[in-house]
Amino acid sequence: MKNFYMLDIDLTTATSTKVEVTHLFERYIGGSGVATALFDEIDPTIDAFAPDAPIILVTGPFSSVFPVATKTVVMYKSPLTGNLGESHAGGRLAMAMYSAGFHAIRIRGKAQFPCTIEIDDDDFKLNSASSLRGMSALAAERILRDHYKSDYKRSIVRIGPAGERLSPIACATVDSSRHFGRLGIGGVLGSKNVKAIVISGGKYWKIDDPKAFNDYYSKLYQSVVGSDLMKKYHDLGTPVNVVPLSKLNGLPTRNFSQGFFENAAGISGETFAERHLAQQTACAHCPCGCIHMATLRECFDPDQHMYKTIKVSYDHELIFAWGSNLSIGDSEEVLKLLYYVEKQGWDAISMGGTIAWACEAYHNGMLTTEHSDGLVINFGDAETFMKMLKRISTSHNEFYCDLEKGAVFCAEKYGGKNFAIAFGKNEAPGYMTGLHSYLGYATGVRHSHLDSAGYSIDQKKINSKKTDNEWTKSMFDEAVLRVMLNSLVICLFARNIYTPQIICEGLQLLGYDGFDEQRLQEAAHAIHAMKIRQKKKLGFKFSELYLPARLEKAATTCGHVTSQQFDEQVKVYEELAETDLKLLD
Repeated sequence: MKNFYMLDIDLTTATSTKVEVTHLFERYIGGSGVATALFDEIDPTIDAFAPDAPIILVTGPFSSVFPVATKTVVMYKSPLTGNLGESHAGGRLAMAMYSAGFHAIRIRGKAQFPCTIEIDDDDFKLNSASSLRGMSALAAERILRDHYKSDYKRSIVRIGPAGERLSPIACATVDSSRHFGRLGIGGVLGSKNVKAIVISGGKYWKIDDPKAFNDYYSKLYQSVVGSDLMKKYHDLGTPVNVVPLSKLNGLPTRNFSQGFFENAAGISGETFAERHLAQQTACAHCPCGCIHMATLRECFDPDQHMYKTIKVSYDHELIFAWGSNLSIGDSEEVLKLLYYVEKQGWDAISMGGTIAWACEAYHNGMLTTEHSDGLVINFGDAETFMKMLKRISTSHNEFYCDLEKGAVFCAEKYGGKNFAIAFGKNEAPGYMTGLHSYLGYATGVRHSHLDSAGYSIDQKKINSKKTDNEWTKSMFDEAVLRVMLNSLVICLFARNIYTPQIICEGLQLLGYDGFDEQRLQEAAHAIHAMKIRQKKKLGFKFSELYLPARLEKAATTCGHVTSQQFDEQVKVYEELAETDLKLLD
């Protein structure tokens, strides 16, 4: 087995240490598993913005070795929820960490000045980023790419002005169009005075058995490009879901008040492809090409009729958050809003969900024009939404500062908790298919719809005779499987390609001796349990999970959902989790 190393960075002293962590990768595989093991050392009462609160980046043993193993895991304490924060991003980051010789990077302390972290092979240094203060995430990347020269491919992680303002819904942008979204990693980086991280290197593992490696690699490659297993992600991408979900009554519309959007065709994957698609790109070491980039023309000199053409990435979650959920049915309006969100560096789902709450709070009289300083906030009014975003970005008044703190914070201050659509304080993603979609958002170990695919469970339930309890058990099993995939770290789009048998074969090629399917399953359960234990240390309680009252009134793909149903299945899920926790005793 190859050796795995972590770069341990102390920003306060501007020093770093190279630490061997092979034992953690042997036990916890990599990615989510190793990150959780490293995070387990922190004081659970620590403030998310405290200098000692760590940021931990981890890749997996398959990263930059096998196709579609493209993601990097970042773990931190979330300033939005106060609990475990975990985000995954593609791009070139996993490749850059691998080629620099590190499968893990831990960042602690606080820099004495606004800085960029530069890692080039074993060389580490902090550089002043004072000139980048206030700069958009997009502009910062262009400047850094031109400034930092390297013989190797670089990856650039950076925050926008929202992260500098310590917004708990700020994200970090990775390379051209990928993100560490959700749960406020951008604010955590900002609290450490880190504007950007630039990584490059030229180290690579030697392949011990080239023939066996090539045979295995070719088998995986053909599954990606020569079968239908990933075809939809390449063709229209996840926006292919927009119209079918609307027809199934599962597309969140007007702040989750209904699942059908009458203008779904105007923001469908087909419409974006026909009107805006400029190119399809891929993360490093992935042959799929699922990243869809749209062109947006922006006028910068109306008198001379002068325009610039901008590329904006789009997917189902972004289209839901700034399209159907805000009742915007024009694809160009969606792109304009997304572009502004991208420049500021907000998590698009959280900011969109917070604006949706504001629309309803205004309609219900909880907000007035005194709060909005004259703006009338209505669903479907893209022009007003843009004005709101600009006011948020300039801290126009107390209300606009509050909108940068998420829907639950605003609801607790102004009212409307029953229609602040969030689970564990994290704004909900773009599926309202029924009970198990909501249950997945609430119980997922990183509060992501991808944790356990409850939305997929709901669709399988149609015309099924299985009980809710049985489906919850299926969802729990899927959550355990995905924790293992997230420890490798494999893009979940390839989950049907990387079967347990295929995974074990790959691990054995990399020197993980004796790693059979049983051991893989045991490791997955242990990692999942460890994450739940860590969440509980940080204050998570199953008993405090609740279904926002609005969702009881909204019909879904599987009909109406009651709080009683939700509470019952939370208990079922908790019992399954407690069984796994006993594995750690």
